[in-house]
Amino acid sequence: MEVLNAVCQILSVDPKTVEVNYAFVSPRQIHRLNQKFRQVDKVTDVLSFPDGDINPETNRRFMGDVLICRSVARQQAKALGHSLAREIIFLQVHGTLHLFGYDHIDPDDEAKMFGLQRKIMALLS
Repeated sequence: MEVLNAVCQILSVDPKTVEVNYAFVSPRQIHRLNQKFRQVDKVTDVLSFPDGDINPETNRRFMGDVLICRSVARQQAKALGHSLAREIIFLQVHGTLHLFGYDHIDPDDEAKMFGLQRKIMALLS
């Protein structure tokens, strides 16, 4: 099952009404973007850039972009003892949830977002 469809299923959103762009970027690119947009001077695994506009070509809401650094994902997968594919799917899920307005800044929000991540990952397994 595609990541966006799984996220939509858990969030009770019609997947035919939304779209998301997923892309891989280099460590240098994600570091630069992390510094520019979050004022965090380091390489990270995933960044989400929400949008929300309606795509006039598809009439779907463009939720935004999810950028993943494959080399960081590879390091994390190795450290966690699972496959690169599983880590990339997890990062897609995590980034997509951010596009839908979820965050993990405070403990309550973190519990909610991480609970959703677990449900979505189980659906994708």
